[in-house]
Amino acid sequence: MSHNTAIFAAACLSLSLITAPALADDSSNKVLTVYTYDSFVSDWGMGPLIKPTFEQQCACTLNLVGMDDAVAMLQRLKLEGASSPADLVLGLDLNLVDDAKKSGLFTSHSVDTSSLEMPIAWQDDIFVPFDYGYFAFVYNTELMPNPPKSLDELVNAGPELKIIIQDPRSSTPGLGLLLWMKSVYGDQADAAWAKLSDNILTTTKGWSEAYFSLFLAGEAPMVLSYSTSPAYHMEIEGTDQYQAAAFEEGHYLQVEVAAKLKSSKNAQLADEFLSFMVSEGFQKHLPLSNVMYPVNSPTDMPTAYSKLIKPTKVLQLDTAQINQNRKQWVNDWLNVMTQ
Repeated sequence: MSHNTAIFAAACLSLSLITAPALADDSSNKVLTVYTYDSFVSDWGMGPLIKPTFEQQCACTLNLVGMDDAVAMLQRLKLEGASSPADLVLGLDLNLVDDAKKSGLFTSHSVDTSSLEMPIAWQDDIFVPFDYGYFAFVYNTELMPNPPKSLDELVNAGPELKIIIQDPRSSTPGLGLLLWMKSVYGDQADAAWAKLSDNILTTTKGWSEAYFSLFLAGEAPMVLSYSTSPAYHMEIEGTDQYQAAAFEEGHYLQVEVAAKLKSSKNAQLADEFLSFMVSEGFQKHLPLSNVMYPVNSPTDMPTAYSKLIKPTKVLQLDTAQINQNRKQWVNDWLNVMTQ
């Protein structure tokens, strides 16, 4: 998660075939193409911070290609198949991992993930985590002095309380809320959505539009976001105006991962980037540029992180269960929303 602004170069680069052996071994001619999300490549995102560092390390060009969201990235990779110009994808969500794995587009990594700091045990030979966080409703304290203390209180708040959410078909937080509701309400999730629908001011395609264009403009007092979102406002803007509401039922976990494409022509560079991704040179920028918890905490974590809500319970559905039921759950949600 980061902040929306102008997108860095997004055109995919196609590499010319180099026949001279001497040139073929020259890494300075190599271009590593990474599909990621728009906010990662924005002016104040992670991209501009880590790009020069990695390029100096690898003596190559790092081509970051921004897209709407993790869902859009996976959809594009499926369409492109083995002909995709991407070497890596960075920013897939834990909830898409099973679907991505079954696509057969990705290959194993060589990164040692045993010492990573995460709220869950991580063992996966294809996907490497680089940050994590929790979905939450962020509220404007000036417009909402007494936020709901639970998801159920929000669901039953009545139509006077307006919120902004994102579409689970195109947005990572949108899908996260769908799974959060399913985790808490189970088979009664549709009924809970029917109640919550009265509170929804609008449903946006992506997170940036919901957060920046609408919520920060004062269109609604509450928006679906992340528990870490207030850290940016506290640390960079020096304001406590925006806070995350702690819900009694717990908060749904998000883990962001990266993976190498089987079709990559730069497998060695891709491995090098994955190792760099969990190193200090990358991880130190995450707390304020991606506004998420790093999996390898820097020694100087921003003080704002000590003020964030800490979920009393970490909610997470089985990834295979998600992949098996996601389409049906989305259709059920859509049916409720269009009634």
